[in-house]
Amino acid sequence: MNEIIIKKFKISDEIRIFEKGKLGLIKLKDMIIGRAIYEPAWKWSLDVSFLLGTEFCEIEHYGIFLSGTLTVAFPKEKTHLLNKGDLFFVSSDPHDSWVLGDEEYISLHSLGAEKYENNISFLYIHYAK
Repeated sequence: MNEIIIKKFKISDEIRIFEKGKLGLIKLKDMIIGRAIYEPAWKWSLDVSFLLGTEFCEIEHYGIFLSGTLTVAFPKEKTHLLNKGDLFFVSSDPHDSWVLGDEEYISLHSLGAEKYENNISFLYIHYAK
């Protein structure tokens, strides 16, 4: 049997909204793909940390940057700049991240988005139709 599923992020299965950002989730069979959009001046330790009760993000991320610049910093280690077009893996070791500059940050997460779905379930959730 042939099967095809076509979806668009403007009609996400779920949209999770939080301070200075949102995460759209698309479910394709057994896979969840997330699109993160963060406004300029968004910072994980300021805008998300209190929601999870952890000082830093502890979620593993795989994906690609579509726009903007993001800094990822592991405590007491080097910081890393990620830019448009970069493919990325960020380990689950505690890390902070923040948007640099005046451009909105957008990325697609091929793995890791499902952990956002589980761990940030108490955020305001809007189910798109």
